[in-house]
Amino acid sequence: MALLGIPLLALLGLVVVVAAWAIGVYNRLVKLKVRCEDAWASIDVQLKRRYDLIPNLVETVKGYASHERETLEAVIAARQAGISADNVQDQAQAENMITGALKSLFALSEAYPDLKANTNFGQLQEELSSTENKISFARQNYNGNVRGYNTRLESFPDNVLGGMFGFMRREFFELDDVAQREAPKVEF
Repeated sequence: MALLGIPLLALLGLVVVVAAWAIGVYNRLVKLKVRCEDAWASIDVQLKRRYDLIPNLVETVKGYASHERETLEAVIAARQAGISADNVQDQAQAENMITGALKSLFALSEAYPDLKANTNFGQLQEELSSTENKISFARQNYNGNVRGYNTRLESFPDNVLGGMFGFMRREFFELDDVAQREAPKVEF
């Protein structure tokens, strides 16, 4: 009887070790997933701030450049696409549209010196610039968390348990426009 008890205890010990390991892997994946969600929430907060600034900026520009209707409509349409995006890929595409539309809007200030001198426009432009920086940092944080999560999810043995528990890869928040990845050219 005593001989039968030793293998049974060893088997029970092995089961406990495997269960503890599986729980550890599962909890680590949950922690990484939550970090990704938290990082996305940070992006979301900054994007909302940006979306809230855009109508004020458009209204300010309307007063000086009302005949630039196409540019103003492009900014509004891009903002709406960003608000209605429901996944990372759609959000990234919308943000690329917004960035391009805002570049066109800010280019208008060069053609309208009164607009460029407007303090409200300057403050809004400064706030938007600050928000763009915050979005960039939030995007970097999100992508770093996604990289860590996806790496764990694809590494053995976490990939086995991750698949069993339904953990899915996350998409990176990337720029589609190659021109935005390049440093701007400054000419004098």
